[in-house]
Amino acid sequence: MILYHTSYIEIPHPDLQHSRPRLDFGIGFYLTSLRAQAERYGERFIRRGQKAIMNIYQFDNTNVDCTRKVFSAYDGEWLDFITACRKGLPHEQFDIVIFLLYLCTRNVFPMKREEWPPPRRV
Repeated sequence: MILYHTSYIEIPHPDLQHSRPRLDFGIGFYLTSLRAQAERYGERFIRRGQKAIMNIYQFDNTNVDCTRKVFSAYDGEWLDFITACRKGLPHEQFDIVIFLLYLCTRNVFPMKREEWPPPRRV
Protein backbone atom coordinates (compact mmCIF):
# COMPACT_ATOMS: atom_id res chain seq x y z
CA MET A 1 0.00 0.00 0.00
CA ILE A 2 1.30 3.46 -0.93
CA LEU A 3 0.89 6.15 1.75
CA TYR A 4 1.65 9.88 1.72
CA HIS A 5 2.75 12.40 4.33
CA THR A 6 3.27 16.02 3.33
CA SER A 7 5.57 18.27 5.33
CA TYR A 8 7.98 21.15 4.81
CA ILE A 9 10.90 18.73 5.27
CA GLU A 10 11.91 15.33 4.00
CA ILE A 11 11.14 12.58 6.51
CA PRO A 12 13.12 9.49 5.48
CA HIS A 13 12.25 7.51 8.61
CA PRO A 14 9.04 8.37 10.47
CA ASP A 15 9.31 8.67 14.21
CA LEU A 16 7.03 9.66 17.06
CA GLN A 17 9.44 12.05 18.77
CA HIS A 18 8.11 14.92 16.70
CA SER A 19 4.44 14.09 17.14
CA ARG A 20 2.25 16.44 19.13
CA PRO A 21 -0.04 15.12 21.86
CA ARG A 22 -3.83 15.49 21.79
CA LEU A 23 -4.36 14.96 18.08
CA ASP A 24 -7.44 13.18 16.68
CA PHE A 25 -5.96 9.69 16.92
CA GLY A 26 -3.32 10.39 19.54
CA ILE A 27 0.43 10.64 19.19
CA GLY A 28 1.59 9.14 15.93
CA PHE A 29 2.75 9.65 12.39
CA TYR A 30 -0.25 10.54 10.24
CA LEU A 31 -0.49 9.38 6.64
CA THR A 32 -3.12 9.16 3.95
CA SER A 33 -3.64 6.77 1.06
CA LEU A 34 -5.14 9.63 -0.97
CA ARG A 35 -2.51 11.45 -3.00
CA ALA A 36 -4.89 14.35 -3.70
CA GLN A 37 -5.40 14.83 0.04
CA ALA A 38 -1.63 14.97 0.56
CA GLU A 39 -1.33 17.52 -2.25
CA ARG A 40 -4.03 19.73 -0.72
CA TYR A 41 -2.31 19.51 2.67
CA GLY A 42 0.90 20.67 1.02
CA GLU A 43 -0.83 23.89 -0.01
CA ARG A 44 -0.69 24.95 3.68
CA PHE A 45 3.10 25.09 3.51
CA ILE A 46 3.11 26.86 0.16
CA ARG A 47 0.78 29.58 1.49
CA ARG A 48 3.32 30.13 4.31
CA GLY A 49 6.13 30.53 1.77
CA GLN A 50 7.65 27.12 2.54
CA LYS A 51 8.40 24.17 0.29
CA ALA A 52 5.95 21.30 0.45
CA ILE A 53 7.61 17.89 0.43
CA MET A 54 5.41 14.90 -0.25
CA ASN A 55 7.00 11.90 1.46
CA ILE A 56 5.86 8.65 -0.12
CA TYR A 57 5.99 5.38 1.77
CA GLN A 58 5.36 1.72 1.09
CA PHE A 59 3.38 0.09 3.87
CA ASP A 60 3.31 -3.68 4.05
CA ASN A 61 0.48 -4.78 6.28
CA THR A 62 0.60 -8.46 5.40
CA ASN A 63 3.06 -9.58 8.08
CA VAL A 64 2.64 -6.83 10.62
CA ASP A 65 2.47 -7.88 14.25
CA CYS A 66 0.65 -4.92 15.76
CA THR A 67 -2.64 -3.82 17.19
CA ARG A 68 -5.13 -2.11 14.90
CA LYS A 69 -8.33 -0.17 15.20
CA VAL A 70 -10.50 0.42 12.16
CA PHE A 71 -13.23 3.04 12.25
CA SER A 72 -15.67 2.51 9.39
CA ALA A 73 -18.10 5.31 10.25
CA TYR A 74 -18.52 8.56 12.13
CA ASP A 75 -20.24 6.93 15.08
CA GLY A 76 -20.23 7.08 18.87
CA GLU A 77 -17.19 4.84 19.23
CA TRP A 78 -15.20 7.04 16.81
CA LEU A 79 -16.32 10.21 18.60
CA ASP A 80 -15.44 8.81 22.05
CA PHE A 81 -11.97 7.78 20.85
CA ILE A 82 -11.19 11.14 19.25
CA THR A 83 -12.55 13.05 22.24
CA ALA A 84 -10.35 11.06 24.63
CA CYS A 85 -7.27 11.60 22.41
CA ARG A 86 -7.87 15.33 22.05
CA LYS A 87 -8.42 15.79 25.79
CA GLY A 88 -5.47 13.63 26.74
CA LEU A 89 -7.71 11.18 28.59
CA PRO A 90 -6.83 7.51 29.01
CA HIS A 91 -7.91 5.42 26.03
CA GLU A 92 -7.08 2.12 24.40
CA GLN A 93 -3.76 2.27 22.52
CA PHE A 94 -3.26 0.88 19.02
CA ASP A 95 -0.24 0.66 16.74
CA ILE A 96 -2.38 1.53 13.71
CA VAL A 97 -5.63 3.46 13.58
CA ILE A 98 -7.40 3.49 10.24
CA PHE A 99 -10.10 5.87 9.19
CA LEU A 100 -9.55 8.18 6.25
CA LEU A 101 -6.07 8.88 7.57
CA TYR A 102 -3.60 6.22 8.56
CA LEU A 103 -1.76 6.53 11.84
CA CYS A 104 1.25 4.25 11.66
CA THR A 105 3.88 3.83 14.29
CA ARG A 106 6.05 1.22 12.60
CA ASN A 107 6.44 -0.87 9.44
CA VAL A 108 6.42 2.18 7.16
CA PHE A 109 9.17 2.11 4.61
CA PRO A 110 10.26 5.22 2.68
CA MET A 111 10.08 5.06 -1.09
CA LYS A 112 10.78 8.57 -2.34
CA ARG A 113 9.96 12.22 -1.88
CA GLU A 114 8.55 14.82 -4.23
CA GLU A 115 8.58 18.56 -4.00
CA TRP A 116 5.04 19.85 -4.35
CA PRO A 117 3.96 21.39 -6.59
CA PRO A 118 6.32 19.81 -9.10
CA PRO A 119 8.90 22.20 -10.55
CA ARG A 120 7.67 23.72 -13.80
CA ARG A 121 9.52 22.78 -16.92
CA VAL A 122 10.16 25.55 -19.40
